[in-house]
Amino acid sequence: MDVLILGGVAAGTKAAAKIKRQDPDANVTILVKDKDISYAGCGLPYYLSGQIESRDALIVNTPQKYTALTGAQVLTGKEAVALDAKSKTVTAHDLATGQTEQYAYDALIIATGASSVMPPIPGIQHKGVFCLRTPEDAISMRAYLEREKAQHAVVIGGGFIGLEAAENLLARGLSVTVLDVAGQIMPGVLDKEMADFACRKLTEAGMRVLTGTAAQAILGEGRVTAVQTAQETLPADVVVVSAGIRPNTAFLQDSGLEMFKGCILVDDQLRTSLPDVYAAGDCAMVTNRLTGKRQWSSMGSSANMEARTLALALTEENKRYPGVLGTGVVKLPGINCGRTGLTETAAREEGYDVETIVMVTDDKAHYYPGAAWFVTKLIADKTTRKLLGVQVIGPGAVDKMVDIAVTGIAMGAALEDFDNLDLAYAPPFSTAIHPFVQAVYMLENKLDGKVVSMTPAQYAAGAAEGYRVVDVTSAGIIPGATFVQLETVNGPVEGLGKDEKLLLVCNRAKRAYFLQNRLRHYGYTNTVVLEGASFFNQVQAGPAENAKA
Repeated sequence: MDVLILGGVAAGTKAAAKIKRQDPDANVTILVKDKDISYAGCGLPYYLSGQIESRDALIVNTPQKYTALTGAQVLTGKEAVALDAKSKTVTAHDLATGQTEQYAYDALIIATGASSVMPPIPGIQHKGVFCLRTPEDAISMRAYLEREKAQHAVVIGGGFIGLEAAENLLARGLSVTVLDVAGQIMPGVLDKEMADFACRKLTEAGMRVLTGTAAQAILGEGRVTAVQTAQETLPADVVVVSAGIRPNTAFLQDSGLEMFKGCILVDDQLRTSLPDVYAAGDCAMVTNRLTGKRQWSSMGSSANMEARTLALALTEENKRYPGVLGTGVVKLPGINCGRTGLTETAAREEGYDVETIVMVTDDKAHYYPGAAWFVTKLIADKTTRKLLGVQVIGPGAVDKMVDIAVTGIAMGAALEDFDNLDLAYAPPFSTAIHPFVQAVYMLENKLDGKVVSMTPAQYAAGAAEGYRVVDVTSAGIIPGATFVQLETVNGPVEGLGKDEKLLLVCNRAKRAYFLQNRLRHYGYTNTVVLEGASFFNQVQAGPAENAKA
């Protein structure tokens, strides 16, 4: 069997290696446009700061080493320009000689990945403007930073790659401003209240973040000196453009392949609409594991798993790819953010009867040195009580929280299935009741009516209008609020009407929940706990229309 693979980064090299292990007699050839293969694209931002010191560390394999390890042949400098499915051939240009060549196949795997989108901003061609997609991008950018002694950076785009670049530029000592045309950072990844909280933490860490702000022009004479927005001119010695990526599929427009917005549509065995043609990685569109609908997930993890499934299916194992959950995690200054499944917005759009909880917990035993916190948002379906998604922010191991959710969602778990999971516990690692399970308990309590709460999103939208803010912190720290010492409440509280609308707020919502239990026992009918409490929300005891989450 002659297998031809177009592209040699994550999906292409993974598929080739697995095919050769499955069928050592297969003739596997990889055509690669660039000189590098199998590079660590997700590690590029960390090369900027020097956390990854050498270029060589970014290159997982050279063509020669890869061929020796796997038996697959790698041809670099070969750009695929056309596919003829009837004759089962691919036309490619040899970039060194300029000659046109043809390659025949029994099975074709398209793993051409994606490239950065460079929006039509005036001045984007200036020196000092970079994207961050290949090792050469990162190498050129770091050299420029050192040579020009850059002090000010502007990052256009507040998604994962843009924020990772911003974090590493900040670590180099640059003044960093992030622009995103959307009304929040990480749009479509986090719900707005979680994104806004993360944004505040980035500001505290010294990064400036401007949402709802577009770059109108990149200024300079030959090299960048500033970025113009509608509101101001931002000094910039370097600009990183992270405005999205586009599948590298333009050469396939006349091939007959079924595509959507440049993404190749595939089935659960990564087969395309053409016989004996497969696709995987950033150029392919798979499905969402929860909804079954088409979803593009340009992640290195997904690319590798898709490619392995493809290789097994191609070598006559009945393997199928169940789809993606959109899982992601990002390291930022002082915090990490992780997520999987559906956001609240997406879940409502899909027609789920949604309930959520936002909860602040310790990330390990509070008395253990280095203990910090998690802010966890759970999204579930009221009817089935199945978990639909999670978003977690914290200084520590948010990935372990997300991975628990991934496992549960993939297995169709309801909230009750998490109640007594025998998760790992020791003070350096977790709390006795795991932080994830604590959040599940609170969401179950909310669904069962054992706690009545207001979400941060509702609070930000003015739902607290007409409520008296009751401060349940241990020391009374909320200006203008009515302070109630939880430990002294053994009956009705003087000054609080039993039918009065009371918003109970403490540091993390635990004491507020305890007070609500007591007040309800003593006949109070209209108490509401503010989820996330003062830790997450910007609480004001004045008019609710001035309150912000």
